[in-house]
Amino acid sequence: MKKIDSYKLCILYTSIIKQTLQKINNNEIGAVFVVDKKGTFKDILTDGDIRRALLSGHGLQSSLNIFKKKKPLVVKIGTPFSEVSNLFDEKIRIIPVVDNNDKIVDFHFRDKRSLIPVTSPYFDEREAELLKECIISGWVSSGGPFVDKFENMVAEHSGTKYAISCSSGTSGLHLALLANNIGPGDEVIVPSLTFIATANAVTYTGAKPIFVDSDFKSWNVDPKLIEASITSKTKAIIPVHLYGLPVDMDAINQIAKNYNLIVIEDASEAQGAKYKNKMVGSLADMAVFSFFGNKIITTGEGGMVVTNNKKLANKCRILRDHGMSTKRKYWHEVLGYNYRMTNMQAALGVAQMSKIDIIIKKKREIAFEYNKQLKKLKGIIFPFEDQNYLNVYWLYTILINHNLFKLNATQLMKKLKKNNIDTRPVFVPLHSQPIYNCGLKLPVANKIYSMGITLPSAYNLELKDIKKICDIIANK
Repeated sequence: MKKIDSYKLCILYTSIIKQTLQKINNNEIGAVFVVDKKGTFKDILTDGDIRRALLSGHGLQSSLNIFKKKKPLVVKIGTPFSEVSNLFDEKIRIIPVVDNNDKIVDFHFRDKRSLIPVTSPYFDEREAELLKECIISGWVSSGGPFVDKFENMVAEHSGTKYAISCSSGTSGLHLALLANNIGPGDEVIVPSLTFIATANAVTYTGAKPIFVDSDFKSWNVDPKLIEASITSKTKAIIPVHLYGLPVDMDAINQIAKNYNLIVIEDASEAQGAKYKNKMVGSLADMAVFSFFGNKIITTGEGGMVVTNNKKLANKCRILRDHGMSTKRKYWHEVLGYNYRMTNMQAALGVAQMSKIDIIIKKKREIAFEYNKQLKKLKGIIFPFEDQNYLNVYWLYTILINHNLFKLNATQLMKKLKKNNIDTRPVFVPLHSQPIYNCGLKLPVANKIYSMGITLPSAYNLELKDIKKICDIIANK
């Protein structure tokens, strides 16, 4: 609770809008408590209430009696915070505490700035320095030295020969599919349990995504189920390294070899992860990374295609640049796209790549601390890792067995939200999405979705934050 500072936080009901606006501007909560001369609580007015009044035609000299609102929510002195916390929602962030005479004596306040987020980017002065260099030099669009430098850094880190920067992970998947001549009439196998961009990129080409169920231990696509989905139309497999854990790529590659299929790793969530001590990105014909704001490293928006195949790399470069010939300016022999990355984005990428190993180390430390603090609780299934799989824990995600834990995943997310802790559900399986609803029954993907919850995983998450989160989870 916050103690009442009557001078800053309270205003007489006989006041005018101008005085009220001044009060709000000079306090820390963005609102005032309207009281009478005896201090009896009458109303709460926020900066939003004042703004709406001014927009509707009222002036700064208008009295506060223009505000005809429902009686605001209050609680009595002594109300347990566990009860108060259940009253907060998206609209209610301030709850006054009144005595038996309805005089305001205190208040509860939920400040969104105190929210522990699921993730946030890790920037320091290095990003600012390189962005400033772009601005001073004038290289702010798709030309400029940072694009090549960023591509070289990603290629070296992933253990591949070629890297082609692009505007997003989604555009990278599209480029990789096009470079392999995948189009109308073709089928591409994808996991159902992933973000929708994987299937959308297939659909962009005119091909059809074929959804396969997950393995309950890894949550990744189940290789044992892939073969049953292969037809004469199947041209490729896109395994997704979900939440930072690599797929069983030996099994995937063997299937692809048996049926002469292309394999494109969707490594958007797993840059820096390893499978049998080899970097993701180097485990198939091609791979794609994403640099969206919540990824392992970020350029705001952006992506990268990596490969050891020079011919495929060259095709991707032409396709991402409007299909323009590399030998003759403004000469277009194929349909291309504007999928280029800017020099400013690449500058961010260069700065981020210089600390990617530090970021991954911290991500893993966060995961291990969660595991340590939650291991004694019944009903929690932890993310998988063993000697063959180095998980980068992009987003630390657990499954909740409500029969043992007594709360289901949705109930736990609501509980954490009321304590200013942000969470996310697991991705909605693609086979049940309205755009792809195809009547499949994929029970494992559905089960993981129903049980999954992603906890805060940001680089700047501190030990005390993890302890707070785990204490709230444990206090069922």
